[in-house]
Amino acid sequence: MRIGTRKSTMALAQTQEIARRLKAAAPEVAVEIIKFETIGDTDQTSKLLMHGGKGGAFVAEIRDAVRSGKLHAAMHSLKDMPGNEDTPGLVIGATLPRDPPTDALVLRPGVALEDLRRARGKGFKIGTNAVRRAAYARRLFPDIEVIHFRGAADTRVRKLDRGEMQRLPGGGETGPADALIMARSGLERVGLADRIAHDFSPREMLPAVGQGIVAVECAAADWQTRKILSLIDDASAHLSCDAEREVLWVLNGHCNSPISGHSTIDGAEMTLTAAVLDEDGGAFIEVTRAGPANRPRELGRAVGLELLDKGAAAIIARTRVEP
Repeated sequence: MRIGTRKSTMALAQTQEIARRLKAAAPEVAVEIIKFETIGDTDQTSKLLMHGGKGGAFVAEIRDAVRSGKLHAAMHSLKDMPGNEDTPGLVIGATLPRDPPTDALVLRPGVALEDLRRARGKGFKIGTNAVRRAAYARRLFPDIEVIHFRGAADTRVRKLDRGEMQRLPGGGETGPADALIMARSGLERVGLADRIAHDFSPREMLPAVGQGIVAVECAAADWQTRKILSLIDDASAHLSCDAEREVLWVLNGHCNSPISGHSTIDGAEMTLTAAVLDEDGGAFIEVTRAGPANRPRELGRAVGLELLDKGAAAIIARTRVEP
């Protein structure tokens, strides 16, 4: 089985975990990992919106290889997969058990968490490329300056430690950053969990839809591959995947929309919380609902529709700008 993945350290670690699980579940299946250098990997300066969001930057090229038959499957971080558009001919054949979905704060050496809290961010620069993280950061630390900061997880931490300036889209520089907001699971994957100064609770910073879930995508008509992938599918993660992505579908959210969503399962019940923010974190709408865990899309649809009823469409429209 040929599985496509990005070349980054984290993506390779995730794909190697898929291969390990496949070999354990189906020893007769030979797994070959095919590495791709996507446009999002080669262009470390532009905002992802310029490439069609995370989907265009990190997903599109590998998806095309699956559609053409060059690959049997592709590894994606679920949070990078567009949820507001149809993907004809493709299906998520498996999801791995969910890693910690929360966000974390990484500080530059010499910067203390108490200094940041005491100053409420005044005079501090926090780096992120995610509009959701930036919006929540502005709510938590009203006086911070959020700066554009891109790169692979390990690369970003190195830039932070060295006090490097970050190139801006269109020219110029910003920085250096005093802190970064990153996914806890990503830091764990690249062996940098010890750099976490603070774990944001979901109440402080609701995770991105699908954050912490590794998805394996394949052709919908390739039943042999789907059968093999089903052997490593984690049912709970897949239910969460379906519920959270349904919210994106209902909201028609795009890559510049600060939308968050996270579900938990307790026995036969699922609880789903989703939120929509504007980019400065001022406008904020959040909805929580519970329902049967085996009907995730219905729950996601109900949450999405309630967000629309409360005015989410207007917030999303304000963030829908041209590249």
